[in-house]
Amino acid sequence: MNLKILLPTEILMDETVHKVTGEAENGSFTLLPSHIDFVTALTRGLLSFEKEGVEIFVAVDEGILVKTGQEVLVSTTRAVCGKKLGELRKVVEEQFKVLGEKEKNARAAMAKIEAGFIRRFLEVQQRA
Repeated sequence: MNLKILLPTEILMDETVHKVTGEAENGSFTLLPSHIDFVTALTRGLLSFEKEGVEIFVAVDEGILVKTGQEVLVSTTRAVCGKKLGELRKVVEEQFKVLGEKEKNARAAMAKIEAGFIRRFLEVQQRA
């Protein structure tokens, strides 16, 4: 199978694999080349795949997985690859924590903008 992991700004991975295992909202799953076409919403967690007898792990944020024939596409906002779970955990904690702080700051800024817009709208409406 061909596994392609797509991020908003890049293609993280485009590899030929023998098996893909992941976590969906209703539980874990494993895909082999002979499986039927498949679509699922991924939960935040681990996606693993086997390539030439080696298991490789990818920490993914929420996303979508689509298997069509021999093509497996994963679309997610964030993902990090690693061969060892311990190393991957450290990288995930560092990268996702930084991104989480940026998202919190962006949400706070948007909330201020929205509150200001509503306040001004109400002021204009009261004058009319």
